[in-house]
Amino acid sequence: MAQASAQVAVPFLRRVSLRRIFSGRNLTITVVIAIITYMAVIPVGYLVWGTFWNGQSLTLEFFRSAYSTVGLTPMVVNSLIFAAGSTALAVPLGTLLAYLVVRTDLRFKGLMFAASLVPLIIPGILHTVSWIFLASPNIGIYNRLIFDRVPFLPKFDIFSLQGMILVEGLHLTPLIFLLMVAAFRSMDPSLEESALMSGAKLPTIMRRVTLPLVRPALYASILIMAIRALEAFEVPALLGIPSGIWVFTSRIWSALKGFPAEYGQAGAYAMSLLLITSVGVYLHTRMSRRGKRFQTVTGKGFRPHPIQLGRWKVPAQLFLMAYFLIAVTMPVLVLLYVSTQPFYSVPSLESISNSSLENYRYTFDNPQALRALRNSFALGIGSATAVMLVTAVASWIVVRTKARGRWLVDNVATVPLVIPGLVMGVALLFVYLRAPVPIFGTIWILFIAYFTRYMPYGMRYSSASMYQIGGELEESAQICGASWWKTFRKVNLPLLVPGLIAGWIYIVMVSVRELSSSILLYTPGNEVLSVIIWEQWENGQFTELAALGVVMVVALVALVAVAKKLGARVGVKEG
Repeated sequence: MAQASAQVAVPFLRRVSLRRIFSGRNLTITVVIAIITYMAVIPVGYLVWGTFWNGQSLTLEFFRSAYSTVGLTPMVVNSLIFAAGSTALAVPLGTLLAYLVVRTDLRFKGLMFAASLVPLIIPGILHTVSWIFLASPNIGIYNRLIFDRVPFLPKFDIFSLQGMILVEGLHLTPLIFLLMVAAFRSMDPSLEESALMSGAKLPTIMRRVTLPLVRPALYASILIMAIRALEAFEVPALLGIPSGIWVFTSRIWSALKGFPAEYGQAGAYAMSLLLITSVGVYLHTRMSRRGKRFQTVTGKGFRPHPIQLGRWKVPAQLFLMAYFLIAVTMPVLVLLYVSTQPFYSVPSLESISNSSLENYRYTFDNPQALRALRNSFALGIGSATAVMLVTAVASWIVVRTKARGRWLVDNVATVPLVIPGLVMGVALLFVYLRAPVPIFGTIWILFIAYFTRYMPYGMRYSSASMYQIGGELEESAQICGASWWKTFRKVNLPLLVPGLIAGWIYIVMVSVRELSSSILLYTPGNEVLSVIIWEQWENGQFTELAALGVVMVVALVALVAVAKKLGARVGVKEG
């Protein structure tokens, strides 16, 4: 009897164990981990292998040929000066703007907050081109209208290292603004108020109290800005190459645009740039371990009161107005102006009278531009949706489970954060030019590049939202008999919607703007908007690219507005 029972039980247990192993939950988790590992690890592995292996043995010949073409020292120095200068401009400027908007009694703060985000929507290549129209020594509006009329003032040359720092720093300032707005809003202002009541002056309070309290956010801002400046492609390519100022990204582009392409040299430059960015991330990680020293928000509630600027109010208001005029309003207006002209010229009554919509008509009649528009938004929407879905499951693995090594999922998903866009393009070239997978030459290689590049941002948005959801909600659903997939779909996803929508919007914006990876991976017929704008700039089609850029920005704003409206209608609603 016992033997018969055992014979029946063994197949039953085997079926139960197999059913558990191949359950929907385990298969979903396995697929997500496999996708994250493949996207993050394989490109870097191929990049290292292709740079140090010549097909027969390990070698350093690619590094020797790369750095005999241009010296390592000048390129490293230019790259570091460019990154440090851009960071030194963006961090104080963005921090000051955030402080004035969040913590002071300035007027029109809502309008200022909205205007501060405008440069985030403008692609880097359009921002750079608009500054060429504004500050070129020959055709720049600022030089022609200001410096030409004041003889003792020298012209400002945008095609210089100082010009590169100015343009990149102003383009990165809105990112610092957003980071520091969050830090100032979550900071308990009682310490500032105590210092103010003790008679301390406002500059002293900022230097001795406010900035030390937001030091972790400042560390993060400095790291992000330094990495973004090191990986920047548009500014070094458009402003640096014409004046002979080489940085890592411009040398990678130069090595790959020739015929035949020097993949080994590009890999050597990419490995050097990857090493520098990795060191920066490591240093930030060590500094972030002391973050608890700066916690001021505890379980006690607090209500921030705006600081009265007093005699500093008028200078602060004038400073904000000057910033928005120079850094936000003028670049947008010059693009609008150029897009209505038959050819570029410094604004005058005569040129304004010649305005027309002919460039917009050309844009909408151009099949290549319309195809690029479809490709850009299809890739942006597709990659953002895929990233947020995959990272939603990955964040559940990291936050909810107690599986050993779950922290590896988070770490591996974050690896692409330290890989600059141009380096990612080189790495994917190494993979899909050698792998027997028919992806190179199709739009799918761009999708893989976007997915990989922006996976860390999706992971951060998803994890932050997952930490806010109590585990007892899932437990209640499971007690009621719901499967894991049904619980995740009916309980977790609706609660995650605000964070997922925020991450989705950000990834769509940066994907549609993406140039550094796209310029290496696109093929004819698979162009995206940023590549078309790049080609029009190289062909001297200044007015046409301005019109295409305006259409691109308007379409992006409309998409973001629709996404925010739809996001407000889904998820958990208040009763």
